Amino acid sequence: MNDNKVAALIFGEKDKNIKHLEKSLNLKINARGNILCIIGKNAYKAKNVIESLIHTVKDKRIIDNEEVEAAIRLSENTKEIRRRDLYIKTPKKKILPRTLQQENYIRTLKDSVLTFGIGPAGTGKTYIAVADAVEKIISGEVDKIILSRPAVEAGEQLGFLPGDLKEKIDPYLRPLYDALEDCLYTDKISKFIDRGKIEIAPLAFMRGRTLAHSYIILDEAQNTSPMQMKMFLTRLGKDSQMVITGDLSQIDLPEPKKSGLLEAVNVTKNLKEIAHIKFREKDVVRHPLVTKIVKSYNESK
Repeated sequence: MNDNKVAALIFGEKDKNIKHLEKSLNLKINARGNILCIIGKNAYKAKNVIESLIHTVKDKRIIDNEEVEAAIRLSENTKEIRRRDLYIKTPKKKILPRTLQQENYIRTLKDSVLTFGIGPAGTGKTYIAVADAVEKIISGEVDKIILSRPAVEAGEQLGFLPGDLKEKIDPYLRPLYDALEDCLYTDKISKFIDRGKIEIAPLAFMRGRTLAHSYIILDEAQNTSPMQMKMFLTRLGKDSQMVITGDLSQIDLPEPKKSGLLEAVNVTKNLKEIAHIKFREKDVVRHPLVTKIVKSYNESK
């Protein structure tokens, strides 16, 4: 590393990132200024990880243990070449793929009209779709973003919850607001919502509409009924893009086998115009312990 500022950012406060890399790859890294000496059987992998982190820093991103973990995951398959020109640019940040499957997902979202993103929590399937929607509304590729979720989850009926309709619905839609706020400044979100350019609504509000010139995302789709899913899929209008995300291991319906997402995946699997991106536990990009928890649950079935 020729730049001491880049080296300092990669090392982290009190060298916490280098220490995390040493522990993860079971090796020793000695640093003298911006020169590293890597000792251990995974030295070449560590070199690839550090080179990846240098690019990450140059993309004006903060390096922490999560970024180190992401770089390690990307280094595990050396046959794959990570494209540095593949990213999503939003007003608040540039979003690069953290796993090879995220890379496939971003590439697919740039080209496909209808995409299914399926996999466990923490894989970025909804977050990346929201970021892509933000990029496209800012660039003028679409006129509107529509974010939706089934309003009934985990057996709770909205009628039994306190407050007016908005107060009842907002907790279910909060994760979509969170994703938006990570990509778009709050004042801009408010303006877009007031002007009808961003709509966040329960799935039931989609009935009877044709959604044209829009980027449409259905989250938690595993909790739709087959009828709801068919209704949603047929809302696709002119010059629109649709993304459907969900986790088939987290179906909250009384009869899981009647999930609309499960049926839709089977019905559309042979349609070449529709993309299916499936994430695994190795694609979880939250705290490393989350990956282990997801893996343990899958192994216990």
